[in-house]
Amino acid sequence: MSITTTNERVNLVGLTREDLLEAMSSIGEKPLRAKQLWHWIYFRGATDFATMTDLSKPLRAKLRDRFVVARPKVTREQTSTDGTRKWLFEFTGGQKAETVFIPEEDRGTVCISSQIGCTLTCRFCHTGTQRLVRNLTPSEIVGQLMAARDSYGEWPTPTDERRLLSNVVLMGMGEPLYNFDNVVAAMRIAMADDGIAIGRRRITLSTSGVVPEIHRCGKELNVNLAISLHAPDDDTRNVIMPINKKYPLKELIKACRNYPGARNARRITFEYVMLKGFNDTTSHARALLKLVKGLPCKFNLIPFNPWPGTPYECSDESTIQTFAELLWNAGYSAPIRTPRGRDILAACGQLKTDSEKLSVRKSRLQTDTAWKGREAVF
Repeated sequence: MSITTTNERVNLVGLTREDLLEAMSSIGEKPLRAKQLWHWIYFRGATDFATMTDLSKPLRAKLRDRFVVARPKVTREQTSTDGTRKWLFEFTGGQKAETVFIPEEDRGTVCISSQIGCTLTCRFCHTGTQRLVRNLTPSEIVGQLMAARDSYGEWPTPTDERRLLSNVVLMGMGEPLYNFDNVVAAMRIAMADDGIAIGRRRITLSTSGVVPEIHRCGKELNVNLAISLHAPDDDTRNVIMPINKKYPLKELIKACRNYPGARNARRITFEYVMLKGFNDTTSHARALLKLVKGLPCKFNLIPFNPWPGTPYECSDESTIQTFAELLWNAGYSAPIRTPRGRDILAACGQLKTDSEKLSVRKSRLQTDTAWKGREAVF
């Protein structure tokens, strides 16, 4: 069980059904109470035990003494001129990460962070310039989605397809496959039909290519897979994505071909940021087609979003269009992503917070404090 404490009370957000059963057993309550709490927390979005009217007043008081139903703290909320919204959340220990909501005509997508900072240092990515602070817990991961729904008043969970926040992408700060256990726990909560109820076909996990965990992702989550590719050959990719030196393209593409569920109905998405004069020529496009031949996939071409200090520029519009047409004429879907939220630095690759890397001693102190909080209530 992954426990998050607030003032030595356990946060029920992020607890699985089994965790809730254990929590209720620890205070002498029947399993039915866990089912009721699940409904209030994950379907109705309740944050106050006082609103849980099918629980007795004495029980609500007991719950209030031992537990909380808390979201990450919103320290800044910004809305772009195009409707994109970005939140800066503060987590346990005062560290921060960002979450983005992108509204579109046919869906609304919440872009969730899995880590504070990032360990990958991709050269084109602003987030990659911030060193990894720590992994986010299941409570902190699913809490971002729940806080976004708070912001739009989307509780209780809509039971039809007209919900505003309909999709989730794990494309925010961090590499989700380097925090896989916590991501799995959070997404299983998000997918539960009697709770938040985001179907697995509406969840996409984006990875830079952590090959050993890709098959596990398909087996344990079976969500849509997106690969941050950005280059058609190892020499080019090595320059901008150091992870390629550990897991080169041959291994990465093999893992994609073996991904459970990869078929024409659920094609793998290859994300490809367009960098002027670096990876955007017709030769690059042809090499890309050769790389993925026979693999059920599609492309997402991303105009580069500049950030202060970057050494790269965005490819010209005509160059991107030519690149897209080459892929399209070969039979692949290759839409050009419309940049969203640039004015609030919410576009792809622009997320970065001012969290600082914890010292080893401070990290251990916070971990010890969290476990002492757990021991106080279980």
